[in-house]
Amino acid sequence: MRHAVATLILSILVALAAGAYAATHFRINTNSSDLISPDVEWRRHEAAFNDAFPNLSAEVVVVVDARTPDQADAAATALGDRLSTKTDAIRLVRQAGGGEFFRRNGLLYLPTDEVNRIVAALMRSQAFLGPLAADPTLRGLGNVVSGIGMGLAAGQIPKDALDEKPLAAMADAVEAGLAGRAGTFSWAGLTEGQEDQSGTRRLLLVRPVLDFSDLQPGHLATDTIRAAARDLGLTPENGVTVRLTGDVPMADEEFGTLAEGAELNGVITLLVVLFILWLALHSSRIILAVMVSLVVGLMVTAALGLLMVGAFNLISVAFAVLFVGLGVDFGIQFSVRYREERHLDDDLTTALHHAALKAGRPLALAAVAVAAGFYSFLPTSYRGLSELGLIAGTGMIVAFVTSITVLPALIRLLRPAGEPAAVGFLFLAPVDRFTARHRMPILFGTLAVVLAGLPLLWHVRFDFNPIHLRSAAVESVSTFIDLTRDPDTSPATIQILRPTLQAAEETAATLEKLPEVGRTVTLASFVPDHQDEKLAAIAQAAAALEPVLAAPAVPTPTDADSAAALRQAAQVPGGQGGALGRLATALGKLAEATPETRARLQKALFAGLPPMLAQLKDSLQASRVTLDNLPPSIRGDWTTPDGRAAVQVYAKGDSNDNATLRRFAAAVRAAAPDATGYPVTIQDAGETIVQAFFQAGALALVSITILLFVVLKRVTDVLLTLVPLLLAGVVTLELTVLLDLPLNFANIIALPLLLGVGVAFKVYFVMAWRAGERSLLASSLTRAVLFSAATTAAAFGSLWFSHHPGTSSMGELLALSLLCTMAAAVLFQPILMGPPRQAKAA
Repeated sequence: MRHAVATLILSILVALAAGAYAATHFRINTNSSDLISPDVEWRRHEAAFNDAFPNLSAEVVVVVDARTPDQADAAATALGDRLSTKTDAIRLVRQAGGGEFFRRNGLLYLPTDEVNRIVAALMRSQAFLGPLAADPTLRGLGNVVSGIGMGLAAGQIPKDALDEKPLAAMADAVEAGLAGRAGTFSWAGLTEGQEDQSGTRRLLLVRPVLDFSDLQPGHLATDTIRAAARDLGLTPENGVTVRLTGDVPMADEEFGTLAEGAELNGVITLLVVLFILWLALHSSRIILAVMVSLVVGLMVTAALGLLMVGAFNLISVAFAVLFVGLGVDFGIQFSVRYREERHLDDDLTTALHHAALKAGRPLALAAVAVAAGFYSFLPTSYRGLSELGLIAGTGMIVAFVTSITVLPALIRLLRPAGEPAAVGFLFLAPVDRFTARHRMPILFGTLAVVLAGLPLLWHVRFDFNPIHLRSAAVESVSTFIDLTRDPDTSPATIQILRPTLQAAEETAATLEKLPEVGRTVTLASFVPDHQDEKLAAIAQAAAALEPVLAAPAVPTPTDADSAAALRQAAQVPGGQGGALGRLATALGKLAEATPETRARLQKALFAGLPPMLAQLKDSLQASRVTLDNLPPSIRGDWTTPDGRAAVQVYAKGDSNDNATLRRFAAAVRAAAPDATGYPVTIQDAGETIVQAFFQAGALALVSITILLFVVLKRVTDVLLTLVPLLLAGVVTLELTVLLDLPLNFANIIALPLLLGVGVAFKVYFVMAWRAGERSLLASSLTRAVLFSAATTAAAFGSLWFSHHPGTSSMGELLALSLLCTMAAAVLFQPILMGPPRQAKAA
């Protein structure tokens, strides 16, 4: 107060220096895998497997869906080729089950009866494929229909031998084109004899270039993929949908969801906080002093945080929210005390002096206790929380220092008006008297209700699935869930590292017997079974089809040639009734349509035929596959140069269901304790985090107890501080069960806040009680606590309205824990303490 100007100038200079340091050194590490110590056992297993087999963990999965298999193949191939040239954003791209090897030998990986069915369908399609292979145009189609019609009329083609499925599908496509819709035809469906919907999806596995200093590390890669899809015309309007999922797109889009509406929410929250401060302080000058003190402390804390940890992580960056929520409490406590003293003595200097004498010790004890609570997270394996504890604990000391330097100096310089009315809630004095008269019934009644709810603690749930914290409306999350519905494409797989291929095969054989396992994959899985039967069937198809497919191409027809062939097809005998009749009628209408319509249908119908014929020719060249002649790309994905081998395990059932994942992971780990992968790591991460909170909570309780005992010097006073805090924690957990609000990776951060706010509030009341305050509810302290809690609730509770499910659940639990903490401090603690040992001095 004596050097208010110098204090303010020095504070501003320190804040500016801290702000400049924070701005120039600000870094954030958005790599979520760094949030947990790499020394944890399951993290070592994860790192060992990822180092050995980096290609088996695709960080971006591009899902290409199309109307037909032909279109899906063409789209995936074109997109993969384009992305392979974007080396600045893409490190590696490959198609799952794609490449030259699978083009040639893909039929060998199907069941034997499926190969026989496809070969039979190919044999039946000779009459359809032969002319079209030489003339893939509308003229060729017209000639095919004419030939089939005449063959039926002459009895050369038995009617029961005619496969009507491709004819009906072609008729549908022509009719759709004539009606102005997209007329497409699946040539792959023709050769396979059926339309397989799963065959219209292709997956590209991408390893992107990541920048973890960016809030969206993979945005360059994802933007590149989306731009390439647009440039190639792979859009829903053209019958192709390209979606992205995987760790990188989900993390990037999660940040986008968090940012959605954040500015508006922040402005509204700030206005609400200022309104609450006005209700508490009734002076714009005092509010200005509190806000300036808060900003100075926040800038200093940010600089110290970067100095201590180098870069914020996704958890520790929340220090700013904690600092504002707890730091404003110190400012309100001091300012309300000042207002009360100013009411008793209108001299500003005297009021500040008395406020410091009476509020300084409780504020100091509260700040040190809260800091000790946060520092208790330092020894845990949860690095994200450990660094948050270091920064937030230091921030509490900074907040206390600014509250006893910057704040009183500013009040001294701004000279707010006097306080004509009492500051406390005098209307609550009857409640004080009532609770004093009925203290024991209220006390035991409250304890009875809380104890009756203790069995609920057995039902507290921790939702370890991070997908449930993300918005299902986001493309990456909805696509991930879509993939998990199919066991063959589910990304929720378990991986196991074995020293040799033989050991990998033995592990796979053991796991295949488990009812929770759908299938396993090792390098040996790429050697097909029953190859003799399959190769014989393929050779039969090759002998019949290769001469047909080798027919020389005919010159490209004119539009008049095509129209003439279509008219002839519509008039052939036997072309009435059934699928052939529908197709002949449709071709007759097409013959009378405009040349533009025929050109459009020509492109739509026959764009997929040349690629399909090329694929068919390749697949008829299949040869025996052994471990020795597998291509290096496959061997490199599943074995290492020193002989180690990978095992990939797929779950049976819905791998987005927590119960399924839990049973799957437990069964696999019972046989292979070193297993890793999504189903394992998300559960182990949950256990590590919960263990870290229990460990830190126990350490915080011990350290705060020791601190309180050193300061208060009475066991009973220490218990009077801690019992309401423990009561608030128990009631909060009981309410999570009643409200069906499980703990998760996001909202569990509410527990350190409960500890911090709870210790501060309880310390204030115990110190006032020791000073002889009898009417605690009617005192200025209750006013300060209530408005401090309301300000914190407005800051944290606004998160409840976030579009992000995880953040919303965090806001909900924060509001709930704050309500319980405030109720325990304002309502239960005065009743627990009873009458003070000494009367308050006059």
